[in-house]
Amino acid sequence: MSKKISVVGVDPSMSNFGLAVGTLDLETDELEINGLTLVETKAGSNKKTVRVNSDDLRRASEIWRVAKPIIDKANMVFCELPVGSQNSRSQTSYGICIGVLACVDKPLIQVTPNEIKHFVGNKLTTSKEEIIQWATKKHPKAPWLRRKQSGQDVLVNKNEHLADAVAAIHTGMQTDQFRQVRDVLKSLI
Repeated sequence: MSKKISVVGVDPSMSNFGLAVGTLDLETDELEINGLTLVETKAGSNKKTVRVNSDDLRRASEIWRVAKPIIDKANMVFCELPVGSQNSRSQTSYGICIGVLACVDKPLIQVTPNEIKHFVGNKLTTSKEEIIQWATKKHPKAPWLRRKQSGQDVLVNKNEHLADAVAAIHTGMQTDQFRQVRDVLKSLI
């Protein structure tokens, strides 16, 4: 009898918060991605009447309103932990993303962008396009974002956030932290 759990991969960002939902077999480490959600938020257009920090709160609430029910169904969460930033605006975004991740009340397996790049492409210069190609090839049946172009379905660039969420799961599965949590869950199921 297989022991399967629900997992979620997260690529946190204020503008494009990617979530990948999958089923993971704890015996075989086989992962099936069966849901992809991209939470898109934009800064408010009327900065004269709405304070920027109030707009940031609105955007964080939008992200959490979508992400929470998805994460609540998972047994384990994998995330690409954002790294520091160069200016105050991106530092604000970083802080909000960390705050959203701090609300996750599940085992949270953390990976860095460099760990993902190294796992996917075996180099630290792995591009977003390479990660998208890798993820869509690994999970061709996943509901990737597409559009019609000359009568054909083509992948859209925003898949980069969903591909990062998928890659966060696969990369996280290589960590000692994951193996420890997996072994505990296997003994309980």
